[in-house]
Amino acid sequence: MAPGPRLSTPPQLKPGTCRVVPLGGIGEVGRNMTTFELDGKILIVDCGVLFPEETQPGVDVILPDFEYIRDRLDDVVGVVLTHGHEDHIGAVPYLLRMRPDIPLIGSKLTLALIEAKLEEHRIRPITLTVREGDTEHLGPFECEFVAVNHSIPDALAVALKTPAGTILHTGDFKMDQLPLDGRITDLRAFARLGEEGVDLFLTDSTNAEVPGFTTTEKEIGPVLEGLFARADKRIIVASFASHVHRIQQVLDAAGAHGRKVCFVGRSMVRNMGIAAKLGYLDVPEGTLVDLKEVDRLPDHEVVLMCTGSQGEPMAALSRMANGDHRIQLDTGDLVVLASSLIPGNETSVFRVVNGLMKLGAEVVHKGMAKVHVSGHASQGELLYCYNIVRPTHVMPVHGETRHLIANGRIAEATGVPGENVLLTENGSVVDLKDGVARVSGQVECGFVYVDGSSIGEITDADLKDRRILGEEGFISVISVVNRQTGTIVSGPDIHARGVAEDDAVFDDVKPRIARALEEAVQSNADHTTHQLQQVVRRVIGTWVNRKLRRRPMIVPVVLEA
Repeated sequence: MAPGPRLSTPPQLKPGTCRVVPLGGIGEVGRNMTTFELDGKILIVDCGVLFPEETQPGVDVILPDFEYIRDRLDDVVGVVLTHGHEDHIGAVPYLLRMRPDIPLIGSKLTLALIEAKLEEHRIRPITLTVREGDTEHLGPFECEFVAVNHSIPDALAVALKTPAGTILHTGDFKMDQLPLDGRITDLRAFARLGEEGVDLFLTDSTNAEVPGFTTTEKEIGPVLEGLFARADKRIIVASFASHVHRIQQVLDAAGAHGRKVCFVGRSMVRNMGIAAKLGYLDVPEGTLVDLKEVDRLPDHEVVLMCTGSQGEPMAALSRMANGDHRIQLDTGDLVVLASSLIPGNETSVFRVVNGLMKLGAEVVHKGMAKVHVSGHASQGELLYCYNIVRPTHVMPVHGETRHLIANGRIAEATGVPGENVLLTENGSVVDLKDGVARVSGQVECGFVYVDGSSIGEITDADLKDRRILGEEGFISVISVVNRQTGTIVSGPDIHARGVAEDDAVFDDVKPRIARALEEAVQSNADHTTHQLQQVVRRVIGTWVNRKLRRRPMIVPVVLEA
């Protein structure tokens, strides 16, 4: 088991072979999307977004790369959505912009969440509601849906039965034996599928490095109760806007201590409204209050349930930490971060924590108290899963490279041959034929950045420019030359931002730029404007690097008199 060399374009797909191509979610925690192709038809499992890191300034979300299927959208028989988290459904609106009538298949809550999202995009989808135990035929794929336990209700695994072999995709899952809704991962169904023969097993890798078993959700309730009991001012709980179980526990703790709960943040209000309407959230009468009513209540009767547990800059908690939210935090307020840290978000989260503590708030997070448990299977659960399913081939999904490798090692420990553990990356092509799965090639698969109304127009080069602007500053140099006399008519005028405290520092380099320009024009009157600008760029770039130890963005402008 080892990542192989980058492969070439895969061969033409033969009849009876099922081709599996992940377009996101491999080597990262987010934008999960995998395509399955058989006999000219394509089934998609999940279509989510990835949230940007600090090295991607200005980016709202990152989409899977649809280029692989862009010219084949008419062949898509449906999109199976395993559950309602953003990293599994968030990119659906962008896919349906390309073909609005692609059927969406999922559980009741999952489809309700995506329908609400699509309404904002003015798209009315075609949907098919399924539940555990159901079997549906989507083109050449026979899909059996299996209950799995996760940090959102109604999550499903899907078994794809094809002439090429059987594929079992877990989606995100864990094996909480005491879930709040009583809905456990259906290991009996996993065992039955294993007895029938699972040829390719796609397994959640997120917690593959974590020993033991993921803590049960029921252990969180008493901890929250204890925090609520000792708090004498406002309580602010930050969580994912889709974590119905955690929000139920907050509602229960608030009710037990005579507090009212206010949902803060558009996604939180929308999602919890859907969950309550469908019966997934039990809201005692009189518990919820509107944000407008909070100011009229004494502090010891208030619980604010908000978004922003991952340090998102525009989320409610971040704005509270920055002092630019209508809720102004004060000394003695208790803030509970009821979520795990998504890899890559650590810096953003602790910046928010520091901001909250500067305002005098007490902050409790997972590292200090058991206020959150993961929604993903740890090593012990994965071992059980492999021993129950006994797959022929394993393809770890949903995780960074270290998670995928750790998951593969667990599979090997249970007897899966190393050569049958397929470590892939986004764009890898896995072909399954007669129950045998092999990596057969690679297709182009990049990042698609959403920046405001721009989709896919922002490149890595643009992001590099933004990082340079943010970290090193900006210099513009404007000069006017007379080609006939070979002299500088005006300038060079230098304007800088974020480079030096005073533009006077550039007085030393101006004569050097002027001399270099004059020499260039006099030596060759046919120099293009671009060539003259490059002369300016080299002179000031070298000077700034040596004198100021900076590498700013330089925009030279050379005009002709």
